[in-house]
Amino acid sequence: MSFCILFTSAGGQALHLIHLPAMSKVAENSPPETSVHTFSVKLSASLSPVVPGFPLIINSSPLTQAFRVNWLSDTDFEVVTTGMEQLDFEEGPHTFDLQIYVKDDVAVTDLQVLTVQVTDVNEPPEFQGNLAKGLDLYIVEGTKPGFVYQVEAFDPEDTSQNLPLNYLLISPSKSFRMSANGTLFSTTEFDFEAGHSSYHLIVEVRDSQGLGASTELHVNIVNINEEIPRFTSLTHMYTIPEELSLGSIVAHITAEDPDDRGFTSFLLYSITTVNSYFMINQLTGAIQVARRIDRDAGELRQNPVISLEVLVKDRPSGGQENRKQITFTVEDINDNPSTCTKFSFSIMVPERAPRGTSLLDLNKFCFDDDSEAPNNRFNFTTPSGVGRGSRFLQDPAGSGKIVLIGDLDYENPSNLAAGNKYTMIIQVQDVAAPYYKNNIYIYILTSPENEFPLVFDSPSYVFAVSELSPPRTRVGRVQATDKDFPQSRITYSISAGGASQRYPNIFWINPQTGELQLVTKADYETIPVYILRIQATNSEDSSSVTVTVNITEENDEKPICTPNSYFLAIPVDLKVGTNIHNFKLTCTDLDSSPRSFRYSIGAGNINSHFTFSPNAGSNVTSLILATRFDYASGLDKIWNYKLLVYITDDNLLSGRKRAGALVETGTVTLSISVIPHPTTIITTTPKPRVTYQILRKNAYSPSAWYVPFVITLGSMLLLGLLVSMIVLLAKETIQINTVFDGEATDPVTGAIYEFNSKTGARKWKDSLTQMPKWKESSPPGAAARRPVPREGTRPPRSTDKGRDGLSIRVHAEGAGLGPRSQASMPSTPRE
Repeated sequence: MSFCILFTSAGGQALHLIHLPAMSKVAENSPPETSVHTFSVKLSASLSPVVPGFPLIINSSPLTQAFRVNWLSDTDFEVVTTGMEQLDFEEGPHTFDLQIYVKDDVAVTDLQVLTVQVTDVNEPPEFQGNLAKGLDLYIVEGTKPGFVYQVEAFDPEDTSQNLPLNYLLISPSKSFRMSANGTLFSTTEFDFEAGHSSYHLIVEVRDSQGLGASTELHVNIVNINEEIPRFTSLTHMYTIPEELSLGSIVAHITAEDPDDRGFTSFLLYSITTVNSYFMINQLTGAIQVARRIDRDAGELRQNPVISLEVLVKDRPSGGQENRKQITFTVEDINDNPSTCTKFSFSIMVPERAPRGTSLLDLNKFCFDDDSEAPNNRFNFTTPSGVGRGSRFLQDPAGSGKIVLIGDLDYENPSNLAAGNKYTMIIQVQDVAAPYYKNNIYIYILTSPENEFPLVFDSPSYVFAVSELSPPRTRVGRVQATDKDFPQSRITYSISAGGASQRYPNIFWINPQTGELQLVTKADYETIPVYILRIQATNSEDSSSVTVTVNITEENDEKPICTPNSYFLAIPVDLKVGTNIHNFKLTCTDLDSSPRSFRYSIGAGNINSHFTFSPNAGSNVTSLILATRFDYASGLDKIWNYKLLVYITDDNLLSGRKRAGALVETGTVTLSISVIPHPTTIITTTPKPRVTYQILRKNAYSPSAWYVPFVITLGSMLLLGLLVSMIVLLAKETIQINTVFDGEATDPVTGAIYEFNSKTGARKWKDSLTQMPKWKESSPPGAAARRPVPREGTRPPRSTDKGRDGLSIRVHAEGAGLGPRSQASMPSTPRE
């Protein structure tokens, strides 16, 4: 560190320090604020005061924080110790050069040096470590007199340890002495039992000038364990009853130790014999019950004698010990009541069981666990309970043998009043005090015979349900009964019938109530009549009945027309009334007459150019141009028409018997394009185009050699993957093309064709295998009924009543059918 000090004068005499430079002395280990040197400041001619904070020590040699400058007045100052560093003559510097710097308000400065010398002060000796706080020493009794301990102290003034120190005992003792060099000797042989167990000594150390220090020594005499303990309890045989509570004291073992002072003033007791019945308090010698002592179980049932060995020691490990043998004899008490393997018996007795039949022998189930008589003997009390007197008896009395003596006919009114259930209570009891008792409950139930069959309340059932009825609609209910008592629950199930083309069964019967419900909607056109076989079953019998369910016909089918969608192109000058391209709609409805159709055109028929003729009363109608096109005047502006045709089956609604008859509507989509006159020129304005030319330059760097390598390698891997995928696809295509894995039905003709679900390839199925089979005509007098094809001979009907004709068209197109000609002949399936 360097300072630039400017000495200036103001009008004459300069600022300077008085009594500096100088030399001063200070004693080592001086406390803080000890005065070292006093000096003054002579102000300059301007009498400018000293700046607060000055004078100050700006540097020292060696560096130290042990000094600072204190103000005494405006011109008087004092150098004092700070206490931040200990001034130690033996280990620290002896001289410090302090540079004292002063400055006034006008920046006039002065710098002088104060030399401080540290003087030596004699310090007393010191004990080090634990010895300074006092020390505990131990001497075993019987040790011969001699060396005990070497006491050592340290003199701070003698760093080379050349000056001798003098040691002595402040408190004289007959049993100890100390040499001048600090060696502690014992002068007698100690006896723990005859003398003191500890001694308190004060040791003092002094240097050559008489300064000293002292510390304490605590000498403890360690007792020696010499004698074995002696038992004072004389009893060896004990008799105890069984079933004592845990913790009960059954014996108290006592002993004494001749070495009864110091660390041997207590004894430890333990049981060396392996056993689980007893434990001993290791301090008091009390033997207690550790677990249940049961004379009637385990090894004690055969041998009620328990032998133990008790060990007493005067130390946990080592030391002296003694042993003693004791015996416990366990006596039997009547602590177990007479009991049985079960206390509740349920006996089923046939209603025709003869009198004198043995029902139960309680001796096979009851016992007493006590080991000795009379504690292990028992008998039975007289039975009690409702209905037992005239029907059951214990024979002989007290034997526990129950015999039938009455009538148990299930149909007997008195037995029915009792519910054919009988309860008896018998007590099993000890013959010795305290006469323990246990109740035994005997329940006797009469087992009835199956005498009546399970029958339905009708030999057959006939129900009717509308084909529009939703799922879970109630169809009817069947009921069966059984006159046998007690009556068991009857369960109903459908054993046969009820299957449709799409569902294994469209009916469900409640197994508890016998109520028949729909699982899904029925279809009159598919199956008008269902024959079901309903089975009723209980725990003993089963019975079946035939149920006929007639499906009531409803108008639930939409008209279906072919073609379902069509594209037509007509000249702009086509004459009004012309049948456009001889286009005709041919419509069918499974549940409506051909005369019930009405035709109307909805959205798309702008300016009403198109109509159908006839528009009602026929299932075949033609598309007619109703009004001419007028593009010249601006009346017509569009050239492409998309007509939505509605076909409704309500033309004969007024002639129906039911006013609430349903109406269904189908749809057909027609796309008509008007071809303008050849002289008509349609002008178009081309949009301006902007051509952008992008110039790219390949700036290849030789350091990027890996780029073409990676591109080439990736291309080869991609090419290999592409080739393998093509080979796999070719194999799969060849295999799929050779298999027709599905069948479908033409919704117009009802003909069946086969198709490949992967490639879409189709072919008509052999017509000989799909000839329809019609049911035989109804017998004379029966209601007229339309012919119903058998399963698999007609196209399946859609069950979604919400779909329109467009969905039917999509189905036809999905099956690969082309548009029909006027002769309504199906075209060849398209690839």
